[in-house]
Amino acid sequence: MFTRLRLQNFKSWADTDNIQLAPLTGFFGANSSGKTSLLQFFLLLKQTAESSDRSRILHLGDDRTYVDLGTFHDLIYQHDEMRSLAYGLDWKLLKPLRILHPERRREKLFDIDALSFDATVRYANDRMFLKQFAYRFAQYQFGMRCRENGESNQYDLITHGYQLKRSRGRVWPLPRPVKNYGFPDQVNAYYQNAGFLSELVLNYEEQFQKLFYLGPLREYPSRHYVWAGEKPLDVGSRGELAVPALLASRRLGKAVHRGRGRRNQTIEECVAGWLQKLKLIHSFELKPIAENRKEYEVRLRRTSESPEVLITDVGFGVSQILPVLTLCYYAPEGATIILEQPEIHLHPAVQSGLADVFIDAIQTRKIQIILESHSEHLLRRLQRRIAEEALRADQTALYFTEFRKSQSRLRRLDIDLFGNIRNWPKNFFGDEMGDLAAMTEAAIKRQAVLN
Repeated sequence: MFTRLRLQNFKSWADTDNIQLAPLTGFFGANSSGKTSLLQFFLLLKQTAESSDRSRILHLGDDRTYVDLGTFHDLIYQHDEMRSLAYGLDWKLLKPLRILHPERRREKLFDIDALSFDATVRYANDRMFLKQFAYRFAQYQFGMRCRENGESNQYDLITHGYQLKRSRGRVWPLPRPVKNYGFPDQVNAYYQNAGFLSELVLNYEEQFQKLFYLGPLREYPSRHYVWAGEKPLDVGSRGELAVPALLASRRLGKAVHRGRGRRNQTIEECVAGWLQKLKLIHSFELKPIAENRKEYEVRLRRTSESPEVLITDVGFGVSQILPVLTLCYYAPEGATIILEQPEIHLHPAVQSGLADVFIDAIQTRKIQIILESHSEHLLRRLQRRIAEEALRADQTALYFTEFRKSQSRLRRLDIDLFGNIRNWPKNFFGDEMGDLAAMTEAAIKRQAVLN
């Protein structure tokens, strides 16, 4: 689970300062206030980690990636290419990373349950270069730093708290790192006891392998879905793989543990149960159109008395929330899910219910949800659950973003034990009192005319 993010000189953010991330982290605010950029940065790091090009420092994207950020000129704050893009991340490990001593294999060298990473990227001579990166845990630090200001591909190793032993022979400088976070293979040749550094890199990559994204624009429902037995990694950035994911979970027999004393459920049962609790439908079922066929239908009943119909024949909201529900229970334990406007196309009552879905997911499945939203109803339900002690305040980190004086700014909402927001921003969700006052004034004037 990611626990901290800091960005400097990324898009509209001059400096976010340290953003504390919780199991359920939400960003609220006006359009173009910078909240989406915070999610985009996670996607930038994910698509870089997944890139096959080891020399690409940052994969800024194209039409096949999660996000397309253009060029360095486009993403750097105020388009000032003299600035450095700097960032830092902290995360907790689902299981401690145990590293044995490279020279005394039965002896434990490190037992790591949390890691920090930071890096700085600059632009010179029409290209990006990595100025430095470092991993940190406890009192230790391991990383690399460029010898010159982008003029050279030579790097030095950074260490603190542990002495690496140089191999015999000429002291050669190290070549450039792998992407923006990896030690080159030469580290193992140049140092006798540096083999464990690859485990830090592997853990970094694992964090982004377990990061999943669902965007705000989702696929329209279909009368038929084709599934030939594949197992999707997620539901797709537009939710296009939600039905194949459900069918794969059925074949694999994946179960959701509901806690001590409660029966385990299939992912289909979890999804169907929430659709019913949210009062969207009465029943939900995936059926092949005929025996031994790979085409499937999603069949629903609106009420217990209603005839069975296809998903295309009910309200649009069911198809829009289906990928959200599926991802929350299909993603592996310990995953991080990024959601953009999960409430889109949903009735206010269902938007409120989404908060309960997220609470259940983080509490029963140890997943992390990071979302950006415009929904007052979702936020109000979270406040209520905190007041009811169904959600601990430390399980949430809720923020308000705004754009002032040419840069985005972030304010953490201060929620007390009774669910009250003690630092409520002015006109957070519009001027409700102003609208009521104006409506009352207009009604008085019209009444006067009618009389």
